[in-house]
Amino acid sequence: MPKSMKDNRAVRMLKAAEEGGYGVIGVVSYNLETITAVVRAAEKKRSPAQILLFPWALHYSPLLIHLAVAACKTATVPIVLHMDHAQSEEEIIAASEYEFDSIMVDMSHYEKEENLEKTERITKFLHEKGIATEAEPGRINGGEDGVKDTGDLEGLLTTAEEATLFVDTGIDFLAPAFGNIHGNYWGVENIKLEYDRLEKIQAATKGRAQLVLHGTNTFPDATMQNCIKGGMTRCNVNELVLHKYSKYVAENTGKTPLTELMAKGTDLIQELIEYQMDVMGSTGKGDVLY
Repeated sequence: MPKSMKDNRAVRMLKAAEEGGYGVIGVVSYNLETITAVVRAAEKKRSPAQILLFPWALHYSPLLIHLAVAACKTATVPIVLHMDHAQSEEEIIAASEYEFDSIMVDMSHYEKEENLEKTERITKFLHEKGIATEAEPGRINGGEDGVKDTGDLEGLLTTAEEATLFVDTGIDFLAPAFGNIHGNYWGVENIKLEYDRLEKIQAATKGRAQLVLHGTNTFPDATMQNCIKGGMTRCNVNELVLHKYSKYVAENTGKTPLTELMAKGTDLIQELIEYQMDVMGSTGKGDVLY
């Protein structure tokens, strides 16, 4: 790792999580309410956190990115900004002009050799700017709002050998496919994770890159905790912390003043983020100097 990356806030945060055996919540954020809820929850629980934006934010409005940057800078606990699932070089270059702590170089929709080549080349480019990188070996199937759907592509589970090849490109974080999927599992009974595969991936990458978890919709607490025991450091959440908000907004839009709708919606997201911080074991860890 280049010397400059040792001071990268995201790298320091996830290394601390790996060493401490807890998970850091990464909240997929689409609006002011979610970003506000992340900061409030992190400060109340004294927990580290990550705000996750999709490349959609680049096209929607740079103001959303500036809002997230300001949230990270003004929070009284460590919060970092991550661009998740950047699936084109153009989007990655555009994102690198903003103050992202890390960017996911998601070339998983390409065949493995091209995925590796693009990942290594783009990682060097981002490291020169002091931005940490994440990659996805194999392919986590499915899709979610703001991410290209890979449901029509063959799901490829990550092997320890593949994980090593991707770490060799110089990436900082690895998002393995071990039965997890983006989007809806359509029932907890359909969550079928291969923890033995995760154990082998962790053994192959430990000390070289931190593992990050995708595809947590509807995860029971025990499942989340087992993934953290398996080496996951950042745990991405979407519906898991947004479902109460989504239901409330759907039922009350047009019936409740907008200010009340936003305030109550923020409270509902904050409540679930705080709960997940307890589940992940990060509560109280935010006062540690990374």
